[in-house]
Amino acid sequence: MAAASESVLLEIEDLHVVYQTDLSTVYAVNGVDIRLDYGHTLGLVGETGAGKTTVALSILRLLPERTGRVSRGTIRIKGRDIMTLPEKEMREIRGQTVSMIFQDPMSALNPVITVGDQIAEAILLHDKQGLTRVQVEERVEEMLQMVGIEPERKNGYPHQFSGGMQQRVVISMALACNPDLLIADEPTTALDVTIQAQVLAMMRRLQEELGTAMIVISHDFGVVAETCDFVAVMYAGEIVEYGTAEEVLDGNIHHPYTVGLFGSIPSLESDAKRLSPIEGLMPDPTALPPGCKFAPRCPHRMDVCTEQKPDTYLIGDGDLKIMCHLFGEGTGK
Repeated sequence: MAAASESVLLEIEDLHVVYQTDLSTVYAVNGVDIRLDYGHTLGLVGETGAGKTTVALSILRLLPERTGRVSRGTIRIKGRDIMTLPEKEMREIRGQTVSMIFQDPMSALNPVITVGDQIAEAILLHDKQGLTRVQVEERVEEMLQMVGIEPERKNGYPHQFSGGMQQRVVISMALACNPDLLIADEPTTALDVTIQAQVLAMMRRLQEELGTAMIVISHDFGVVAETCDFVAVMYAGEIVEYGTAEEVLDGNIHHPYTVGLFGSIPSLESDAKRLSPIEGLMPDPTALPPGCKFAPRCPHRMDVCTEQKPDTYLIGDGDLKIMCHLFGEGTGK
């Protein structure tokens, strides 16, 4: 394979991830391809169980040790295949090259250690410059200021902060070592609408100021619209639609699943129609159907959909790609 372009930060090819239990095998990710350039932001959207978080954990090589494994595919960060790296080198990548904001800030913060000490720990873990204690303290205060928290609060404990402030602390920890890639897993799920908007605006501002690439995992198109340049819609472990945020969020051509997701979004318009939920449930990941995984729920289902897995087709002259038999004729793969 040819060497990756210097603009490419993350490259995932044909990623398959399974969870093995005593009773069954869960096929969580089934052939995902992702390319992310430096400074760009990708949104991973889909229902719970689509495989979004599993992709993120695979990038960090944090799958459950005894049950989860990458069964096929490659993940390259800065051109290095992380699947072949020893754990010592992988620990250097976590935090320094790739950081993650987990879904629940309280589970990511130690309740008996001050927030300042927790940020300092992240800095010291990857310190290669021999920072003094004073320099580390200055860096901690700088990171708190960056996310809108007064430096004096560094001596506070997590329970003394609101949910939104806790999330800001977690974000400051993730950014403490200036990572090239920040993965945010449902970063605003536990927050009320007002605080959610503030956190999203802050993340976007920091991303623009620092040039950090981001992967934002969400089931909310509103969150993705606020933060992302590109959008990948996931269903049953596959990316069924991919394109720029404008193509996916404002375009007229979509995968039937994406259409269903849009139909499930509430509207404030007075003449808005009733919500149109997607009928049925996501398939059992231990017994995925042949053909298109969405076929059992698709209103446009054809015979070929239940028999043959669709290719991914490039739509038009832009970046929009859709995995669906409806776009098979005359569009080219």
